[in-house]
Amino acid sequence: MPTRILGLSAFYHDSAACLVIDGKIIAAAQEERFSRVKFDADFPRRAIGYCLEEGELSSASDLDAVVFYDKPILKFQRLLETYLAYAPNGLPSFLEAMPLWMRKKLRTRDLLRRELDFEGPIYFTEHHESHAASAFFPSPFEEAAIVTADGVGERATASIGVGRGNQISILEELHFPHSLGLLYSAFTTFCGFKVNSGEYKLMGLAPFGEPKYVDRILNDLVHLYDDGSLRLNLKYFAYCTSLRMTNRLFAELFDGPARLPEAAITQREMDLARSVQAVTERAMLGMARRARAMTESPNLVLAGGVALNCVANGRIVREGSFDNVWIQPAAGDAGGALGAALFVHHQLNGGGRKADGQNDRQQGSLLGPAFSNREVAAFLTERGLDPAELDDEGLVDRVAALLAEGKVAGWFQGRMEFGPRALGARSILADPRRAETQTVLNRKIKFRESFRPFAPAVLVEHAPQYFGLDGDSPYMLLVCGVDRRQRRSVPENAEQDAAGLERLRQVRSTIPAVTHVDGSARVQTVGAEAQPRFRALLERFHERTGCPVLVNTSFNVRGEPIVRTPAEAYRCFERTDMDFLVLGSFIVEKDPTRIARTRWTARQSSEATSGSAPDTVERDARRFGLILAVVLIVLAVLAGVFAHPGRARVAGAAAAVVALASLLKLPVWTLVYRLWMRLAERIGKVVSGAALVLSFFLVVTPFGLFRRMVGRPSLDTRWPGQRQTNWRPKQTPAEGDDRYRRQY
Repeated sequence: MPTRILGLSAFYHDSAACLVIDGKIIAAAQEERFSRVKFDADFPRRAIGYCLEEGELSSASDLDAVVFYDKPILKFQRLLETYLAYAPNGLPSFLEAMPLWMRKKLRTRDLLRRELDFEGPIYFTEHHESHAASAFFPSPFEEAAIVTADGVGERATASIGVGRGNQISILEELHFPHSLGLLYSAFTTFCGFKVNSGEYKLMGLAPFGEPKYVDRILNDLVHLYDDGSLRLNLKYFAYCTSLRMTNRLFAELFDGPARLPEAAITQREMDLARSVQAVTERAMLGMARRARAMTESPNLVLAGGVALNCVANGRIVREGSFDNVWIQPAAGDAGGALGAALFVHHQLNGGGRKADGQNDRQQGSLLGPAFSNREVAAFLTERGLDPAELDDEGLVDRVAALLAEGKVAGWFQGRMEFGPRALGARSILADPRRAETQTVLNRKIKFRESFRPFAPAVLVEHAPQYFGLDGDSPYMLLVCGVDRRQRRSVPENAEQDAAGLERLRQVRSTIPAVTHVDGSARVQTVGAEAQPRFRALLERFHERTGCPVLVNTSFNVRGEPIVRTPAEAYRCFERTDMDFLVLGSFIVEKDPTRIARTRWTARQSSEATSGSAPDTVERDARRFGLILAVVLIVLAVLAGVFAHPGRARVAGAAAAVVALASLLKLPVWTLVYRLWMRLAERIGKVVSGAALVLSFFLVVTPFGLFRRMVGRPSLDTRWPGQRQTNWRPKQTPAEGDDRYRRQY
């Protein structure tokens, strides 16, 4: 009988769902692709619905188990310990965090049962166990060292482990508040970008700067131990007590206040990005070497948000003393849903696992929804379009010809990617040989910062001729140098005269659109297995131009998730300067007489997806009206019983009016309902806020001060400390599977 397991991640960022049946990944998707809310943290209802549909399950009751990717109560305990350690500081953070914990996070088990209508077993893996499982179980290795690193899970911020066969084991952990991910995020926000989304920007900005702040970071902010662990100097950081990452001392250390979002980027931000990137690479190399020494395995697998730092990954591949490295393409919290489901199947249920050392089980990370040619044709007809349906040969020939002319394509094929990278299913494609391509894509199509680099997709057999890459990189998670045979020298005077972002204009290779200013590129190698049509397109472009490379960037614009449906793809195509759109076997070219192009902005994107659906509001208003009518009827009866006929008549009449207005769906009643909900929300916030303030100062603060007075601090905040390591051995209770049925 098949074993059907649903893995979930939610409530922080990148909520996702994954369905595993008999150890095979059937479906996986982030909630943002359905809700159209970037990095959506809400419960992944739509992603769950898709996974169940893809697995041909009628409802969640057909599942054998549900697993959540971390332990909420253990995380809540760490949060309380942090407030105790810093009280009376920390009130703003306390007021922000506690309502969500009280409403949802502490009731995760009940919420899962209610949302899914599921009575079967529910499991809770630890956060870094989920990351480790997502790294090892889909990998091609029978045995491997495991390194995970991110901001923070429950307590762990990084871990080293080992995987063998169908089991993983975490050997040691780095604990909050000492975190490589939080260090990188602190610089992200200080440079004017958003945490959990701007880290890519900081990494892209780094090559424009000089590592002038490296010594300052290593002397004052972070101590890197010889064994790969680290310790932060917390007097410069605010994330333990504030809604901000850094404080005044941090700003003084780095020559002034933080850059404001959307303000001009100065040389200081470029130098800061380069410096923290260098420190991050050194730290990740240290962790990798520690993992090799502990496990003696020639194979390494990586996951966690820091594993999306492809520059650091590239250095680990080149210098980390491992023969083989595999990185989970959905390395962040979304991948935790996948890891949690595989953990239950293999680790808890004893499901078998065979690895051949070559092919992973991630299926190209093409785990999202697909749309047939029939569905695409129906959509195009609805839009009043009637392009011809082409066979594979005709399609790739036409698209390759248009790309060779310098045109930009929206490419929509097959199953959507799982993870943050577009890998040739939901992609924007262009000719990498044209120097102007990078600027055109950033300014007229993606509407994002000019310095953001683009990735090359290259035929795997031609990768050595174009990039310094020894092996495959199918998930676009490695940065390496462009091969010297493709490089073009920049005149010395031009190099000296150009400063900062001006260096973007310099042509450094035969493929300038994907060559960063330091001569590197984030490479995706394309074989024949995962995406035959994308592979065929690259081959045809190579035949036409002699270049086996295409620019490949995600099919979205700034502020919006990657497109999921043909309608979303067409809308993006319609509102940008893309030249043509490929939907399945159909090509739609831009017709200036039909389309009024309007500049796409993040605000437009959010407005298009915000707010409740009208039918939902009407339904809620009707329910509210009927409940209120019942209450008024009860009051009328009570008034009649206690000899208040006038009041009884008023209450009865009010009940009749309310019931009639709600049943008839009168617009005025919907307006009344909206006003009432806003008022109730404001009253609720005031009351709950007052209660939280009292609890913070009357309970949390005295208890925290007492603990510090008796010498029992909640967190290890010493700097730099006397220990020779900051790794902590992983303590695993010998309680069997039962401990995974608890939220702590």
